Parts: sequence; C-alpha cells; structure tokens
Amino acid sequence: MSNNQAWDDEYEVVVVGSGAAALAGAYSSARRGLKTLLVEKTNLLGGASAYSGASCWLPGTQVQQRADVEDSSESAKAYLKAVMGDHEVERREAFVDTAPELVEFFESDPAIEFYWTAFPDYFNAHESKPLGRSMMPVDLPREEIGELADLVRPLVEYDRYNQPHPEGPLTAGQALIGRLLLALTNTGNGTIQLETELVDLVTEDGRVTGAIVKDAEGIRRIHATEGVILGAGGFEANQDLRTVNGTPGNSGWTMAPAGANIGTAIRAGQKAGGAVEQLHQAWWCPGAAQPKGNAAFALGFRGGVWLDANGKRFANECLPYDQMGRVLAAAPERIPSWFIFDSRFGGQMPGIMRPFNTSPQEHLDAGTWVKADTLEELAAATGLPADALQASIERFNGFTVTGVDEDFHRGENPYDQFFADPEYGPGPTLIPVDQAPFYAARMVLSDLGTKGGLRTDVDARVLREDGTAIEGLYAVGNTSASFSGGFYPGPGTPLGSGMVFAYRAAQTLKAPAQAQSV
Repeated sequence: MSNNQAWDDEYEVVVVGSGAAALAGAYSSARRGLKTLLVEKTNLLGGASAYSGASCWLPGTQVQQRADVEDSSESAKAYLKAVMGDHEVERREAFVDTAPELVEFFESDPAIEFYWTAFPDYFNAHESKPLGRSMMPVDLPREEIGELADLVRPLVEYDRYNQPHPEGPLTAGQALIGRLLLALTNTGNGTIQLETELVDLVTEDGRVTGAIVKDAEGIRRIHATEGVILGAGGFEANQDLRTVNGTPGNSGWTMAPAGANIGTAIRAGQKAGGAVEQLHQAWWCPGAAQPKGNAAFALGFRGGVWLDANGKRFANECLPYDQMGRVLAAAPERIPSWFIFDSRFGGQMPGIMRPFNTSPQEHLDAGTWVKADTLEELAAATGLPADALQASIERFNGFTVTGVDEDFHRGENPYDQFFADPEYGPGPTLIPVDQAPFYAARMVLSDLGTKGGLRTDVDARVLREDGTAIEGLYAVGNTSASFSGGFYPGPGTPLGSGMVFAYRAAQTLKAPAQAQSV
C-alpha cells in the first residue's frame, strides 16, 4: 500500500488477538498513553487463556516474597540452564530478568492482583522448586468488572457445551483475562473490537505501518503509527498447517476454542518478511478421547496404568503433561493408547480432565471408555493382546507392594507426588489395579496450543531470516516461537512468558510526552 492511500482509522498501536499475551501488550501500551486498538476474530475475549488454570510461571517476584517463598531470578536462571542447556539463553534471561518488573507493573494497577500457589516445577533438575514458582490471579468478583464480564470467554466446561456464564466470581483463566481487560479499559486509551479478523499487514519501506481487518461492515485499513503486536495464538486448529509442518497431534484434539487459532497472524507475519521456526513444536498434553471426537486435557493421574496398542506400559503415568505428550508422540503405537484403572475410584477416572462435563456412562455408551469384569474381557473390548495386558498389570501391581517402580520410577519426584493420595500403599502414586470391574479410557495426543511461530528477539520484534528486525511488527504468545523450544519448564510458562514479552514490546514503543511514567 502506498503512502498516499487513505486509512479508515488510526491508532498508535494495533493488537491482534485477546489472550493473556495480547491483552498484556494492549494494556502495557495503553497505560503508557498510547491510543491502542485490540481486535479479536471471535465474539469473545480470552482465547485459550480463558480456559487455562491461569498458573503464571513468573520467578523471583514480589508475589513469592509476600508468601515467604524462597526464589530468585538467579535461581530460576540456574534451573532453566539445567533444563535447557544453551538453548535461547538471551531470550530466556530477558524473560527471567523482566518477570519481577512485569508483576510490579501489573500489581501497581488496582485491577490486577496475584497470589502464590504451590505447583511443582516440571523437571527435577538443579534449582527446581518442589512447590514451584507460579502465581495465579485473585478471583474477580462480578460486581467489580460489571458488564465487561460478558465479553470474557467462559471456562472450557461452559464454552464447549454452549452453556452460559456461571454465577459467582471469575476464576482461573477467566479471572486473568477479566483483570487485564478491566485494567485496559480503565486506562481510557484502549478500544476493543470483537468479530474483527486480521486479513493482512501493511508494509511501507520495510516497516509495518498498519493492519487490514475485516468486520461486519467489510474491509478496513487501520493505521498503526507505532506498531502492530500479533498475539492471536498459534495454528493448532489448522490441520493443513499441522500436516505441512509435521506437528504431532490433530486439530480435532487441541484445546483451542472453536473458530480460533488457525495461524492467520503467523502467515501475515511471514508475508511481511518474518522468519518462522519450531513449527513442529506444541505445548502437548494427554487427551482423553470424548464422545464427540474431540479430547479433554488430562493430567494429575493418581492411579491406573497406560498401555500402548501392544498392551505394554511405556511411561511414568505421573509425568508432567507436556513430557507425557512427548512420550505419546514418540511412537505410533501410543496414539491411541488406553488408560487402565479399576473400580476403587467409584467408576471415575483417577485424574483430572478439562472439560469434565462428560459422565462415565456417556463415555461407556460412546465407546470412549470400556468396562469389563476381568482383564481378559477388558483386553477383548479394547483390542489389546490379552497376555500382554495381563502381564503388564501384574508387573505393575508387584511394584505397588514394594513401593518402587523399577521400570519408569513413578513417584520419585515432587511432581509425581503432588497429585498422589497418601492413603494408598507404601508409595502413594503406586496403587494396584486389582479390583473388578476394570475400566479402560481411550487416550490421544492433545495440546494447549502450538508453540512454533514467528522468530522474535528479546523485545518481541519479529525478525527476518537474516536476523534483522521488521520495524513496527511484534509477535507474542503462541504467534511467536517460544523461547523454551522443546521444553516446558514449569506451570504457566506459556502465560508468563507471553505476558513478559508483550510488556517488553510495549516498552519499546514511542510514548507521547504526557504519558504516565511506568
């Protein structure tokens, strides 16, 4: 688009998307006095962030200090080095160094408040914290946010089943989105447009100067005098892109909201000259197959065993969900696999599923679960080899007597024990599978979003193949390639890092002279 073409509207900053990273970028920009427009493709704000438990992995902050939790930026850096080696040292250290500043900035706004919550780091490595480094947003009473609450995407249990917002305060991911939304609105510098889709970016003389969007009235050209921040999620719901990029899993099994996260912003950034990387990566998790063909995020197993198509056990079932997802992706016979448990749990799966709306009977009626009086009958119902299934269960049951998992060391690290019930056996994560009737739940590979995307620097500026930055263009959250690469260091790494880099992006923008000092 040439310089002499007219714009339909003008802002200093245009933000695409409305998850935690996008809202953090919009709020950070607006609070600096910049006239900011946030556009969201769907009719609700929050994306997959609204579905989340809202743990935010932000080390060494005032939130940990208030809770008397021993942590520091130096400790977090040592932990990340132990986990990640030399991968992305510059960006990960910028993330850790900025986390305390981000939290102080956020909590200086009365609309935003966090509290520390125990949740172990995901690797039992040097300087890992058995109780973690994560924080969560304080629940947000509806009377504080008012009618804005209706703009926030409901929790996954309600959204996927087309249920209205529940009564009571906004919690978890809804609270995070609600608090950022309230803070953005209170700046007086933010405008939000729903059902407004990014079509393309406008580039002039190598600089991104605006966005072309489509809404109910048609195509509009929006001038962004200071910059465009892309925070519209990944491409997890686009099966064609998953196939081309060799991204394990399936678009039908992802946790992405309907109609979102198909890679539009990533492709727009590529068209503007941005390089991409890590497109085969995702924030993986086990998925419990659902009657409608989709999957529920599954974690926190405290009993049962996983068997592959050969009837063989293949992992520590208590692994952190991303690590378990990577184990699933490593061999075709593990997708689908079967999670075997017995009747001591009252017919309920001994783990956590999100969403959790589907009852055991609905699963049994649909065939996503099967039930049998003997292990031999269970093998017939699942199609697993009977001899292998029985041998796998017998071997595991032997470990429950000694309390030592000789095959996969289940129960030997803090994360394993976090969800365990100590009333069971000498090793509380090792509970026998020996009480009929027996159950088997069909499991697949799900994800919380792809984590490959536009290559960025420490300030979230989109980079070209030659490493130079595209002026005026930023990418955050899952629209950018994550600094963590093939690792998921701790609960809330996607949310924490997405917000930090969005904040850093906003600090590089030219603020008006009268802007509030931050």
